[in-house]
Amino acid sequence: MSANPLGVEPVVFQPDFEQIPYDEAQTSAELVQAMHSILEKTQADYGHPVRSVHAKAHGLLAGSLEVLTGLPAELAQGLFAQPGTYGVVMRLSTNPGDMLDDNVSTPRGMAIKVIGVQGARLPGSEHDTTQDFVMQNARAFTAATPKAFLKTLKLLAKTTDKLPGLKKAMSAALRGIEATVEAMGGESGTLKSLGGHPRTHLLGESFFTVVPMLYGSYYAKVSVVPVSPPLRALTGQEVDLDGKPDGLREAVGQYFASHEGVWEVRVQLATDTEKMPIEDASVVWPEDLSPYVTVARLHVPQQDAWSAQRVSHIDDRMAFSPWHGLAAHRPLGGIMRVRKPAYEHSAGFRGEHLGCPMHEPRKVEDV
Repeated sequence: MSANPLGVEPVVFQPDFEQIPYDEAQTSAELVQAMHSILEKTQADYGHPVRSVHAKAHGLLAGSLEVLTGLPAELAQGLFAQPGTYGVVMRLSTNPGDMLDDNVSTPRGMAIKVIGVQGARLPGSEHDTTQDFVMQNARAFTAATPKAFLKTLKLLAKTTDKLPGLKKAMSAALRGIEATVEAMGGESGTLKSLGGHPRTHLLGESFFTVVPMLYGSYYAKVSVVPVSPPLRALTGQEVDLDGKPDGLREAVGQYFASHEGVWEVRVQLATDTEKMPIEDASVVWPEDLSPYVTVARLHVPQQDAWSAQRVSHIDDRMAFSPWHGLAAHRPLGGIMRVRKPAYEHSAGFRGEHLGCPMHEPRKVEDV
């Protein structure tokens, strides 16, 4: 096996790297029930179906993905096996299942749908030509195991669309605590998830798959990092959200009204099965053992980042799931296994209440 340019030797994936607990199916079923309660609550309150997580979008974008030429064999896998350019659709969001005022500052998400991808498909997406990447601005998941995730989700389900004023007050307090933690060199994913995320510009964030996925013969995590100077200037920049319940959406719209955006897609190949586990989703993989390496670029031209047409085509009628894609990029680990039925249930619920099933685009012009 040849080493990649950074001198790391990735681990070849083996099926026994995944360990499935005897009661995982029960955990998955309870997860679907918890998410269904969120879907029903928000449907009743809004009169319109929204996602059970990452319900609120802040930007709906169209652009292109360019796979780089000359990638070494270890990186030239799956979607990235050959150089080329694909259309993409992107959705920027925050993670709660209810439509909160942006002053309740929570972690951010980026969902990417690459269009026109060829190759062996994951079950359930055999007739599609898309590859989805679902990311958060965190390097690891907040819960280590499916059961820990289920416990958190049940708590969130009980508070969905309740006490919005209290959530705003709590968010302000949690931001102060998180700022103190970070000033001391730490960081708390739990505080951020509860509303303590700094009020920074969404477009300055870097995003990560947070959990591992197959990468052809290997396994890896994927990140998207802003690289164009106007985007980089937004990293860590505070956004004024006072009196602006949709301030993040306004900020994204203002940016793309006069700027383009360029991100790099980077891959971190696993090189150590103990320090880069599959079944413990809370572990941050050490970048000194395996740095993220650029394999592609995302380009989004100047455009209207929010329109009625895009809300209809992207926000309402599309589902983003890491299980939409190539077999070469199958999601790995318990967190992703138990979420597969939940993704499918959420998409089905939304399609049923909209009177139109979710659809996968064949070309970027469709949106």
